[in-house]
Amino acid sequence: MTAMTPTLKTHDESVVSNRRMNKELFGVFGTRSEFECHRSADDFDEILTGESITVGVRDPGLGVPSRSASYSDSRGLCLLWGEIYPHTQETTSSPDNIARWLFDRYAEHGRDALSDINGSYLAVIEHGEDAFVSTDPIRSWECFYTDAGGQRLFTTDFSLLADRVDTFDYCRSSLLEYIHLGTVLGERTLIAGIDRIPFDGYLTADSVGSLSRFVYNPQPFDYVEELTERLIRAVDRRSTLPGPKGVLLSGGHDSRIFLAEIPDIDQCYTIGNSNSREVTVARKLAAQYDIPHTVLKPDKRYLMPTDGKSRYSQGIKEALHIHQAGFDDAVEMQTVYHGTLFDTLLKGYFLERDGFELFGTKLPSSELAPNPDPIKSLLNTLGFFPDESQAVEEAVSGLFDVDLSLDSPYEFLFDQLHAELSTCWERTDSVHNAMDLLIIKNQPVLPTHAHLADNYFEAFVAVDSELLEWHLMTPPKYRRYETFRKAVERIDEDILKHRPQSQPLSSVRLNQIQRFLRRKLPFLDSFEPAWPDRDDVYKQYKMDEELFPEEYAVRQLPARLKLRVYDARWWRDDPQAD
Repeated sequence: MTAMTPTLKTHDESVVSNRRMNKELFGVFGTRSEFECHRSADDFDEILTGESITVGVRDPGLGVPSRSASYSDSRGLCLLWGEIYPHTQETTSSPDNIARWLFDRYAEHGRDALSDINGSYLAVIEHGEDAFVSTDPIRSWECFYTDAGGQRLFTTDFSLLADRVDTFDYCRSSLLEYIHLGTVLGERTLIAGIDRIPFDGYLTADSVGSLSRFVYNPQPFDYVEELTERLIRAVDRRSTLPGPKGVLLSGGHDSRIFLAEIPDIDQCYTIGNSNSREVTVARKLAAQYDIPHTVLKPDKRYLMPTDGKSRYSQGIKEALHIHQAGFDDAVEMQTVYHGTLFDTLLKGYFLERDGFELFGTKLPSSELAPNPDPIKSLLNTLGFFPDESQAVEEAVSGLFDVDLSLDSPYEFLFDQLHAELSTCWERTDSVHNAMDLLIIKNQPVLPTHAHLADNYFEAFVAVDSELLEWHLMTPPKYRRYETFRKAVERIDEDILKHRPQSQPLSSVRLNQIQRFLRRKLPFLDSFEPAWPDRDDVYKQYKMDEELFPEEYAVRQLPARLKLRVYDARWWRDDPQAD
């Protein structure tokens, strides 16, 4: 019997006015009455109460196959929240109630049973004297917690805790990381007293800890063939999600996989100017697979930090990565597919590559750097502005009741990243794997996922457990563009009929040479960036006047730094104000 699929209230005005997320998991390590001291039962679709934990869930997908599920009996309870499948090569069947299935396995195998589920999720389990909340292996969902009045509270919506701390104080290190890097590292948040469950970790009534599901274990195997088969299964696993179905389509390699594998895609969406090369390639891709295509023009909605965008940043990541959030009214879909994290997990985007000299300029190759400098390489890749950051302290003076002075922003971030890198060695002995792990643990683009999952049935394919296994078993030298390209071509021999505009050739080196020549020779046009220019959009729509009407010093910063300042300041206001 097929379960009825609810219609998501994607644009519920009552939710918007309350500035809370559409979906939420909230709980206390305590009784039902203690739960209701903090929240009304009316806020939730279901509340489960155990001996030492009470948890509520609000989710239109509760009970829909592969989405949130709950189970309780005299032995305890299990709540799974998010996108959940059994960890198996099967793609066509799933338990009628995956929460009950996991609970029974937990009763037999303990926490080892957490390795038996797949997806992007949080798990709340009470069995016997054991009660805890667990992340998925890469913490694709954040779970925030605080101890308020002797009661440990936890939730997926950071704003629900921001007004429950005794006093609102910014965490200085977090605020500096947020403004200078765009990401708060580790388990902290912008607000002192609110923390996150660790990466691949768990939370109990009086402790936090880490599991060991995400540990590197390089093996020899056919990397291309395995990636091909695992990609196909990961997509097929999510192919039966409710329609209508949409794809966030770029001109790159990632999202075209969905067009080739899912026969009932209803619409493709691309953000960009209609005459840009990125949009032109995306339009051709949609036509190739006979799917309607919509261009979303990067107007004010593309960049303006609305309450919704700031909320989805969750006080830990800059909100500008939520490119699509301003266009919700145009995306009338139930399910949305996207290629977020393919670059990081499957193509080694953040790995430091070796290079070769060309006309006095070093161009990267596909080979790994033999002696990488992880922190220097990552600072060059992430959103750090080495020159402009020197002006931040003076520009934001008076905006935060925090001492933001630094002798050197570079040295501060170097030390912070180095400390975070040191936590990676327990899961790998390879410096290249440690570089990737540092980014995976502190992935800057996860607000994209938070927004999509809160407004649609999101298909987060990259975090499929079979693809995570491939990442962990594949030596870093083979996690590269060429491996991914070959796998994609095996899915559909015509999938690269219209090549990405920045990679017109199959050779990485030849593409690099062509990119260099286009940049250096005046009679050749440079490749266009995939995304619209943020500074141009910011200036075109005069955002300074709206975001910083009187803060003239802030206006001198680059648009990206200004948007971080705005996001961070947003949390100082009452997050639950109407």
